[in-house]
Amino acid sequence: MSPAATLVEALEPLRSDPAHAAVLLDIDGTLAPIVRHATDAHVPEATRTLLIEISKRYGLVGCVSGRQAATARQIVAIGSIAYIGNHGGELLRPGATRPELDPELTAWSERVREFARRVYTPEHQRMRVRGEDKQTIAAFHWRGAPDEHAAAALVREIADRAQQEGFVVHWGRKVLEVRPPVMFDKGLGVSALLAGAENSSNGSPLSSAVYVGDDSTDIDAFRALRALLDSGDLQFAVCAAVSSEETPTELIEQADLIIDGQGGVRGLLEALL
Repeated sequence: MSPAATLVEALEPLRSDPAHAAVLLDIDGTLAPIVRHATDAHVPEATRTLLIEISKRYGLVGCVSGRQAATARQIVAIGSIAYIGNHGGELLRPGATRPELDPELTAWSERVREFARRVYTPEHQRMRVRGEDKQTIAAFHWRGAPDEHAAAALVREIADRAQQEGFVVHWGRKVLEVRPPVMFDKGLGVSALLAGAENSSNGSPLSSAVYVGDDSTDIDAFRALRALLDSGDLQFAVCAAVSSEETPTELIEQADLIIDGQGGVRGLLEALL
């Protein structure tokens, strides 16, 4: 059986009733290639065109990101779909102008920013460690630094200070995130988006969903879909991992489907049409 045929078969419950299905995708490493500088990220036009067609057929389409929701929308450049930003801390509904923010997270914004200002030094700049202000999260990137090993060592010092001061640290692909000690993740964001989501034409609830991701933070989204299956809120769900040299082993182990890079993501989107 060809890979395309395998995908079509695996996604048949969604394909057969798209009006009652949700299509949820991570952005960086899934829809958009990983790039040296985060500001250079973009979704290839061929992928974006497929996503636009899917948004016309399916009951709910959403992109899930560690970036702020507004930034995620700028990268994908489709206003008619939903965006979950800051790993579940923000929800930007289709057509909305402002994201819905978790109030507990928002209360920590200035403390996170003050910490980032205090620990980011000229030495970090010299080593090409890049700071990113995501309001409720402070991120420090070292991908592409001239000496990535030395830059990572400096970032580990930031992580130690953050933990000493009561923040939570999260390590991603050559990035450290300093977060408030508040419970949030992509799974909680997905659950919030799907809660009460309905087919717009007849008000009936969604019954199936697919989630596609490439990093350890996407495991929480996998767990959320499976919890909705267990509770009966969904009748069918598929968790797909995008494979690359940097894909965490745990994500691969937790996936129902494994697809190969951004080309595989486009193949999955084509199979949904």
